[in-house]
Amino acid sequence: MSKLSPDTPLIHPDCQIKNASFGAFCEVGRFSRVLNSSFEDYAYCDQFSDITNTTVGKFANIAAMTRIGPTDHPMQNASLHHFLYRSSAYWEDAIDDDAFFTARHARRTTIGPDTWIGHGAIIKPDVSIGAGAVIASGAVVTKNVAPYMIMAGLPATPLRARFPAQIAERLQALAWWDWSHEVLRSALPDFRSLPVEAFLEKYHG
Repeated sequence: MSKLSPDTPLIHPDCQIKNASFGAFCEVGRFSRVLNSSFEDYAYCDQFSDITNTTVGKFANIAAMTRIGPTDHPMQNASLHHFLYRSSAYWEDAIDDDAFFTARHARRTTIGPDTWIGHGAIIKPDVSIGAGAVIASGAVVTKNVAPYMIMAGLPATPLRARFPAQIAERLQALAWWDWSHEVLRSALPDFRSLPVEAFLEKYHG
């Protein structure tokens, strides 16, 4: 794995990045597209990810070939086609529909901290994924996901909780994802070796 930087995201070749921002230690896999989105610290996506109008939380883990915040077509109109809103590409005297793009960009998707978005998953616009949630490979998420819930299927439905509610609540209260880089390093052996209950007992009491 390449060395990551607190200052500059690692963006692999052949990516399309537009109106995007990145925190510390972020990575974007090869052939990915990131538009109108932000990656918070330590977030990454693997190759061929397509992420639009999305806030990607700290430590989010996004697998390959995912689609997050896919944009919609104007289903209420007589046509669905690009010519309605990308009109300047088709006629010299036509302008693009700025209002359509403004409305599209406002439909934000939010990926919570320390989430895992599986290979090929799709997460629709206006959806929030709670902290620590897992989205199974190939799932299509159309509704908000509770923290620490595992979702699977098409459309995605709850499979099971990762932890009992009390553990999930304590993890959210601990919010280790807001710790400094130095504190994370000092706690690394415990992250690796302690069961979640023991970790909480040590760091949350």
